[in-house]
Amino acid sequence: MVGGAMMSDSDLTYKVVKGVAAVALGAAAFWSCGFLWDRGLERYAGTGRKGSQWVRKNLKYKPGSTTEYLSKVLKKHSDNRKKRRPRRVYMDGCFDMMHYGHANALRQAKACGDYLIVGVVSDEEILKNKGPPVFSEEERITMVEAVKWVDEVIRGVPYEVSEEFMTQTLFKKHKIDYIIHGDDPCLLPDGRDAYELAKKAGRYWEIKRTEGVSSTDIVGRMLLCYHHFSPLTQRRKVKTKSMENIEHDFSLGGSDDDLSEDEAEQPVTPRSNTRLSNFMPTSRRLIQFANDCKADKDSKVVYIDGAFDMFHPGHAKILKQAKALGDYLIVGLHDDDVISRSRGRHYPIMSLHERSLSVLACRYVDEIIIGAPQQITKELLTVFNISIVAHGTVYESEVAEDHYALAVEDGIFVEIQSESKLSTGEIVKRILSNKDNFEAKFARKSKTEAAYYEKKKFVVEQ
Repeated sequence: MVGGAMMSDSDLTYKVVKGVAAVALGAAAFWSCGFLWDRGLERYAGTGRKGSQWVRKNLKYKPGSTTEYLSKVLKKHSDNRKKRRPRRVYMDGCFDMMHYGHANALRQAKACGDYLIVGVVSDEEILKNKGPPVFSEEERITMVEAVKWVDEVIRGVPYEVSEEFMTQTLFKKHKIDYIIHGDDPCLLPDGRDAYELAKKAGRYWEIKRTEGVSSTDIVGRMLLCYHHFSPLTQRRKVKTKSMENIEHDFSLGGSDDDLSEDEAEQPVTPRSNTRLSNFMPTSRRLIQFANDCKADKDSKVVYIDGAFDMFHPGHAKILKQAKALGDYLIVGLHDDDVISRSRGRHYPIMSLHERSLSVLACRYVDEIIIGAPQQITKELLTVFNISIVAHGTVYESEVAEDHYALAVEDGIFVEIQSESKLSTGEIVKRILSNKDNFEAKFARKSKTEAAYYEKKKFVVEQ
């Protein structure tokens, strides 16, 4: 009894319930305000290069004014939020015949978040949904792991993002926030969208596809040149030849010696280079791929040169080995004409600018020289402060006797034991040995590409 009155059990219960409800309501309001605040900052303040652009545009940003202070506060809060909960994004693909288009897609995907996980589709899934791959699963994984924007790789993922894979593997196990894919359609054999469930879940993020290149396009370049150098009668004969001879004829643009007198008199389709790319190089693309780092005065600079055509696992492995020799790796890329003279008129498959982007995307490379000199010179060694000149034990073309003479004379030449025997010529053999399947695949894909470009709309690149 207090003050002559006693509080009943019902009154006490009522006050407790009321208090708990008030606390819960307050917590909900606090959380809602925080959520809206974070989303507002994410939309209007942004992070990185987009940071505070809304403030600059709408509040007439002026250095030294209140708007500058507000801009810094908003960016600091956004950066702190990013540190508390890094955004994890996922992108998958076959990544067969890996090229700079794949690398640019991975670059854009990384720009959508903080931690990029990449799923590599298994050989069985590719065969079932798209046809035979050129590279094995292990070779494709090697290539993806070598891309500098990739943080983690998941092996053997399904071609279709199924309900179970999406919820159990991606969302629960790997804590994925968004699933990324290009603006080109990815259809299953039955016509369904492979990312339909991700879109319905509201966790799908679309990026711009890189124009001018695709794995099918690269295969098509080689198939087209094969038809150019080989008239119908010769193509029937060529089936009985060894793959070494086929690749040799491909590189030379055909061999008239293989034809009979009657066949030689028949009109032959004009021989053509393989450089049929629609790729349009820009300074912006090079800047996006370039590394923002330079060698210090005391850095041990390693130099390795070559064609690096059809950038493949063998290239990735030798560059990793070369980087291990020092602190800073420079890659010299030879001109197209230089490669054509040494390997044949149908080489290189990829142009100099295309090869430059593929090499720049490699995590082991710090800098490239576009159109590197054909031989090691004193000027080259001095200008770039090169300590080691390296080359693998696999030589895809004959090397001039004086190419590395100065490096050998100075005692700085190192020959690295190549871990892979793979070469660009070997890739050509793989494709030509399975020509019929790849031609059928190319024909199907060409129709899909035409439909895509007919309906294509402008998409802002990340």
